[in-house]
Amino acid sequence: MLKRNFGSSSLQVSALGFGAGHIGYDDVTERQAHALLDRALELGINFIDTARGYGLSEERIGSWLPAHRNDVVLSTKVGYGVEGATDWSATAVTRGVDEALATLGTDTIDVVFLHSCPLEVLERGDAVQALLACVDAGKVRVPGYSGENEALAWAASAGVFGAVQSSVNLADQRSLREVLPGAARSGLGVVAKRPLANAPWRHTDRPTGVYGETYWDRLREMDLRPEADDWQGTALRFSAFSPGVSTAIVGTSQPANLDAAAAAVVRGPLPDAERQRWEAAFATHAGDWAGEV
Repeated sequence: MLKRNFGSSSLQVSALGFGAGHIGYDDVTERQAHALLDRALELGINFIDTARGYGLSEERIGSWLPAHRNDVVLSTKVGYGVEGATDWSATAVTRGVDEALATLGTDTIDVVFLHSCPLEVLERGDAVQALLACVDAGKVRVPGYSGENEALAWAASAGVFGAVQSSVNLADQRSLREVLPGAARSGLGVVAKRPLANAPWRHTDRPTGVYGETYWDRLREMDLRPEADDWQGTALRFSAFSPGVSTAIVGTSQPANLDAAAAAVVRGPLPDAERQRWEAAFATHAGDWAGEV
């Protein structure tokens, strides 16, 4: 598995990362969660991304982590859902980091993202300053922002974050076109989420009530199919090898899906002509299609 520098930090991350949202819910046992995390390491995946809002995800990683702490680059997301604290307040951020440290059972978290807070929260400054104070205190190595559109652009150019996370996939290229390459040139680590666009090609009819419904619509309008109908391989190779991307995170509860994702990324970038087809198809709609939060 290819490793890359994570921006200007001292961290190195795998080109494919593991999004740990799925392991936080009741249909995945702790034993299954640990087996999936073990499999990620076996495949050379060292970037693990979680959040306080992902059910039991932080807890399950925390019970697995002691034997593997030196083998992984760990990220989580904070700023909301702290009892007794207003969302996006300095208290919510500070206590969110402290609670994550305790749940994950570690002294330092490699990357902590403010999780999709709106632009006005970033501009107000108290949430950002609280996160930076956690860096100064040695609780966090790299401060980051996870989000889209105007808030993402602000975060990427503000000079206060060391990382950003954004949707990057065949049907969601706004940040890729407008923000992420410049962020990488400025020394920010870049995490691409939703590289599979929630796999809308699984559905013959338009899905409802899931993130994939917007992406289903967009792919229909783009009216393209990948070479050899390899949707998963094409999507992952597009995202993981997009300019500026440090790691592309795939969320799954199935080891076979993780194996297939790793095999796709190991194949390397898409051929130039194939990549250009998808970029050109999106460019037709670039003024109308915002990043999906």
